Amino acid sequence: IWYGNFFDTQSHAVLPYSHYLSRFTAYLQQLDMESNGKSTDRDGHPVDWQTGPVVWGTPGTNGQHAYYQLIHQGTKLIPADFIGFAQPVDELSPALTAQHDLLMANFFAQTQALAFGKTPEEVRAEGVPEELVPHKTFKGNRPTTTILARELTPSVLGQLIALYEHKVFVQGAIWNIDSFDQWGVELGKVLAKRVEPALTAGA
Repeated sequence: IWYGNFFDTQSHAVLPYSHYLSRFTAYLQQLDMESNGKSTDRDGHPVDWQTGPVVWGTPGTNGQHAYYQLIHQGTKLIPADFIGFAQPVDELSPALTAQHDLLMANFFAQTQALAFGKTPEEVRAEGVPEELVPHKTFKGNRPTTTILARELTPSVLGQLIALYEHKVFVQGAIWNIDSFDQWGVELGKVLAKRVEPALTAGA
């Protein structure tokens, strides 16, 4: 609500640092965008404010070499949720435990970089050529939420789902929209029934 309605952000990234949550953001897309992707309020009037954002994201390690550039230095302000776990799901060998530690180091480093950025003075202090200073400067002050649990368990997964479901419900109440209808989806189904005979007639 804060960033969408007061800073005009259009999307929201959800970035779990766990392969076991590789499809979690896809679930949230359905939850959030189908529930709050509305332009008419409960009373049938057009809304005068932004409602549901575009929700997107993948596990963080995949995103770091794909779209994190946009989040860090792009012209669009993109709020992001980082979801991480202090301990791996299974007992791991020392080598794999070290990999989990590296994963979490990236988890915390990304949120720190987004929050505080890097000033031109800090870049120059590293001996970077002057023509590269603007390219290696990060403004920071990019909004993130860090969600950290001890370990991913069925209970913790349920808590995450409940957290986002409650968020979507509360947003719908504040925007005065019905989060539980889906007329946009229904229209497509009706039209598909009309189109299908034309496709099968010549088969």
